[in-house]
Amino acid sequence: MSLTTLDPRTALVAIDLQHGIVGIPVKPHTAADVVSRTAELADAFRSRGLPVVLVRVSFAPDWADAIPGRTEHQAPVAAFPEGWDVIVDELSGHDGDIHVTKHNWSAFHGTDLDVQLRRRGITQIVLTGIATSIGVESTARDAYAHGYHVTLATDAMADAYAEAHANSVERIFPRLGESGTTAGILELLAKTPN
Repeated sequence: MSLTTLDPRTALVAIDLQHGIVGIPVKPHTAADVVSRTAELADAFRSRGLPVVLVRVSFAPDWADAIPGRTEHQAPVAAFPEGWDVIVDELSGHDGDIHVTKHNWSAFHGTDLDVQLRRRGITQIVLTGIATSIGVESTARDAYAHGYHVTLATDAMADAYAEAHANSVERIFPRLGESGTTAGILELLAKTPN
Protein backbone atom coordinates (compact mmCIF):
# COMPACT_ATOMS: atom_id res chain seq x y z
CA MET A 1 0.00 0.00 0.00
CA SER A 2 1.36 3.37 -0.93
CA LEU A 3 -0.13 6.82 -0.91
CA THR A 4 1.67 9.65 -2.65
CA THR A 5 -0.68 12.62 -2.88
CA LEU A 6 -4.22 13.91 -2.91
CA ASP A 7 -5.25 16.43 -5.52
CA PRO A 8 -6.59 19.75 -4.22
CA ARG A 9 -9.96 18.84 -5.79
CA THR A 10 -10.58 15.38 -4.32
CA ALA A 11 -13.98 13.96 -3.38
CA LEU A 12 -14.88 11.22 -0.92
CA VAL A 13 -17.22 8.62 -2.44
CA ALA A 14 -18.87 6.23 0.05
CA ILE A 15 -20.48 3.16 -1.47
CA ASP A 16 -23.68 1.54 -0.14
CA LEU A 17 -23.35 2.47 3.54
CA GLN A 18 -27.07 2.08 4.05
CA HIS A 19 -29.19 0.24 6.60
CA GLY A 20 -29.81 -2.89 4.52
CA ILE A 21 -26.13 -3.33 3.64
CA VAL A 22 -24.38 -2.56 6.93
CA GLY A 23 -26.45 -5.29 8.60
CA ILE A 24 -24.76 -7.99 6.52
CA PRO A 25 -21.79 -9.73 8.22
CA VAL A 26 -18.57 -8.52 6.54
CA LYS A 27 -14.83 -9.09 6.77
CA PRO A 28 -12.02 -8.25 7.48
CA HIS A 29 -13.40 -5.07 9.08
CA THR A 30 -16.79 -4.82 10.76
CA ALA A 31 -19.49 -2.71 9.16
CA ALA A 32 -19.39 -0.47 12.24
CA ASP A 33 -15.65 0.14 11.67
CA VAL A 34 -16.23 0.86 7.97
CA VAL A 35 -18.96 3.38 8.83
CA SER A 36 -16.90 4.97 11.61
CA ARG A 37 -13.81 5.40 9.42
CA THR A 38 -15.90 6.71 6.54
CA ALA A 39 -17.58 9.22 8.87
CA GLU A 40 -14.14 10.37 10.04
CA LEU A 41 -13.05 10.90 6.44
CA ALA A 42 -16.34 12.62 5.58
CA ASP A 43 -15.94 15.08 8.47
CA ALA A 44 -12.41 15.91 7.31
CA PHE A 45 -13.51 16.39 3.70
CA ARG A 46 -16.45 18.58 4.71
CA SER A 47 -14.25 20.72 6.97
CA ARG A 48 -12.02 21.47 3.96
CA GLY A 49 -14.97 22.25 1.69
CA LEU A 50 -14.42 19.10 -0.38
CA PRO A 51 -17.35 17.06 -1.71
CA VAL A 52 -18.72 14.00 0.04
CA VAL A 53 -20.72 11.68 -2.19
CA LEU A 54 -23.09 9.23 -0.53
CA VAL A 55 -24.00 6.42 -2.91
CA ARG A 56 -26.84 4.02 -2.22
CA VAL A 57 -28.23 1.11 -4.15
CA SER A 58 -31.98 0.89 -4.55
CA PHE A 59 -34.55 -0.77 -6.77
CA ALA A 60 -38.16 -0.13 -7.74
CA PRO A 61 -40.66 -2.24 -5.77
CA ASP A 62 -41.34 -4.33 -8.90
CA TRP A 63 -37.58 -4.71 -9.61
CA ALA A 64 -38.13 -3.17 -13.07
CA ASP A 65 -34.81 -1.33 -12.78
CA ALA A 66 -32.75 -4.32 -11.58
CA ILE A 67 -29.89 -5.62 -13.71
CA PRO A 68 -31.49 -8.05 -16.18
CA GLY A 69 -28.44 -10.08 -17.26
CA ARG A 70 -28.34 -13.85 -16.99
CA THR A 71 -25.77 -15.07 -14.44
CA GLU A 72 -24.96 -18.28 -12.60
CA HIS A 73 -25.69 -16.60 -9.26
CA GLN A 74 -28.98 -14.73 -9.28
CA ALA A 75 -29.72 -12.41 -6.40
CA PRO A 76 -33.06 -13.29 -4.85
CA VAL A 77 -35.87 -11.03 -6.00
CA ALA A 78 -37.68 -10.21 -2.80
CA ALA A 79 -39.23 -7.29 -1.04
CA PHE A 80 -36.75 -5.36 1.08
CA PRO A 81 -37.72 -4.07 4.51
CA GLU A 82 -38.76 -0.44 4.82
CA GLY A 83 -35.73 1.84 4.97
CA TRP A 84 -33.18 -0.73 3.77
CA ASP A 85 -31.82 1.77 1.23
CA VAL A 86 -31.50 4.74 3.60
CA ILE A 87 -27.95 6.01 4.25
CA VAL A 88 -26.81 5.31 7.83
CA ASP A 89 -27.31 8.08 10.39
CA GLU A 90 -23.57 8.52 10.97
CA LEU A 91 -23.20 9.86 7.42
CA SER A 92 -26.53 11.49 6.64
CA GLY A 93 -27.97 14.91 7.40
CA HIS A 94 -25.22 17.14 6.03
CA ASP A 95 -26.23 19.91 3.66
CA GLY A 96 -24.07 19.98 0.59
CA ASP A 97 -23.40 16.25 0.38
CA ILE A 98 -24.04 14.75 -3.03
CA HIS A 99 -26.50 11.85 -3.09
CA VAL A 100 -26.37 9.26 -5.86
CA THR A 101 -28.77 6.36 -6.28
CA LYS A 102 -27.51 3.47 -8.37
CA HIS A 103 -29.22 0.37 -9.72
CA ASN A 104 -26.01 -1.41 -10.71
CA TRP A 105 -22.74 -2.34 -9.05
CA SER A 106 -20.88 0.79 -10.17
CA ALA A 107 -21.80 4.25 -8.92
CA PHE A 108 -20.97 5.63 -12.38
CA HIS A 109 -23.19 3.43 -14.57
CA GLY A 110 -26.60 4.98 -15.19
CA THR A 111 -26.12 7.83 -12.69
CA ASP A 112 -25.03 11.47 -12.80
CA LEU A 113 -21.94 10.88 -10.62
CA ASP A 114 -19.44 11.78 -13.36
CA VAL A 115 -21.33 15.01 -14.14
CA GLN A 116 -21.54 15.94 -10.45
CA LEU A 117 -17.79 15.44 -10.01
CA ARG A 118 -16.72 17.20 -13.22
CA ARG A 119 -18.91 20.25 -12.51
CA ARG A 120 -16.97 20.64 -9.26
CA GLY A 121 -13.59 20.22 -10.95
CA ILE A 122 -12.87 16.95 -9.14
CA THR A 123 -9.79 15.08 -10.41
CA GLN A 124 -9.46 12.42 -7.72
CA ILE A 125 -11.76 10.28 -5.59
CA VAL A 126 -11.24 8.45 -2.31
CA LEU A 127 -13.39 5.33 -2.10
CA THR A 128 -14.89 3.54 0.92
CA GLY A 129 -17.82 1.20 1.38
CA ILE A 130 -19.34 -2.25 1.25
CA ALA A 131 -18.75 -4.56 -0.59
CA THR A 132 -15.11 -4.26 -1.57
CA SER A 133 -15.29 -6.68 -4.50
CA ILE A 134 -18.62 -5.47 -5.86
CA GLY A 135 -19.71 -1.84 -5.48
CA VAL A 136 -16.32 -0.44 -4.45
CA GLU A 137 -14.28 -2.30 -7.06
CA SER A 138 -16.77 -1.63 -9.85
CA THR A 139 -16.79 2.08 -9.02
CA ALA A 140 -12.98 2.14 -8.83
CA ARG A 141 -12.73 0.51 -12.26
CA ASP A 142 -15.12 3.05 -13.78
CA ALA A 143 -13.43 5.98 -12.03
CA TYR A 144 -10.10 4.88 -13.48
CA ALA A 145 -11.67 4.49 -16.95
CA HIS A 146 -13.16 8.01 -16.61
CA GLY A 147 -9.69 9.42 -15.93
CA TYR A 148 -9.92 10.11 -12.19
CA HIS A 149 -7.06 9.46 -9.80
CA VAL A 150 -8.32 6.77 -7.45
CA THR A 151 -7.42 6.30 -3.79
CA LEU A 152 -8.82 3.37 -1.84
CA ALA A 153 -9.24 3.48 1.94
CA THR A 154 -8.78 -0.24 2.48
CA ASP A 155 -9.62 -0.18 6.20
CA ALA A 156 -12.87 1.65 5.41
CA MET A 157 -14.25 -1.13 3.23
CA ALA A 158 -15.27 -4.73 3.75
CA ASP A 159 -16.83 -7.67 1.94
CA ALA A 160 -18.98 -10.69 2.73
CA TYR A 161 -15.93 -12.83 1.88
CA ALA A 162 -12.45 -12.14 3.22
CA GLU A 163 -10.94 -13.73 0.09
CA ALA A 164 -12.87 -11.39 -2.19
CA HIS A 165 -11.74 -8.35 -0.17
CA ALA A 166 -8.13 -9.56 -0.29
CA ASN A 167 -8.29 -10.18 -4.04
CA SER A 168 -9.52 -6.64 -4.69
CA VAL A 169 -6.97 -5.04 -2.34
CA GLU A 170 -3.98 -7.13 -3.40
CA ARG A 171 -4.57 -7.77 -7.12
CA ILE A 172 -7.05 -5.28 -8.57
CA PHE A 173 -6.64 -1.98 -6.69
CA PRO A 174 -2.89 -1.60 -7.42
CA ARG A 175 -3.83 -1.44 -11.13
CA LEU A 176 -6.48 1.23 -10.55
CA GLY A 177 -4.95 3.62 -8.04
CA GLU A 178 -3.27 3.94 -4.68
CA SER A 179 -4.36 2.25 -1.47
CA GLY A 180 -3.90 3.24 2.13
CA THR A 181 -5.45 3.49 5.54
CA THR A 182 -7.91 6.06 6.80
CA ALA A 183 -5.16 7.54 8.99
CA GLY A 184 -2.79 7.80 6.02
CA ILE A 185 -5.43 9.51 3.89
CA LEU A 186 -6.27 11.95 6.69
CA GLU A 187 -2.56 12.76 7.04
CA LEU A 188 -2.27 13.46 3.30
CA LEU A 189 -5.47 15.50 3.36
CA ALA A 190 -4.06 17.75 6.09
CA LYS A 191 -1.04 18.46 3.84
CA THR A 192 -3.11 19.12 0.71
CA PRO A 193 -3.40 22.80 -0.22
CA ASN A 194 -6.94 24.20 -0.37
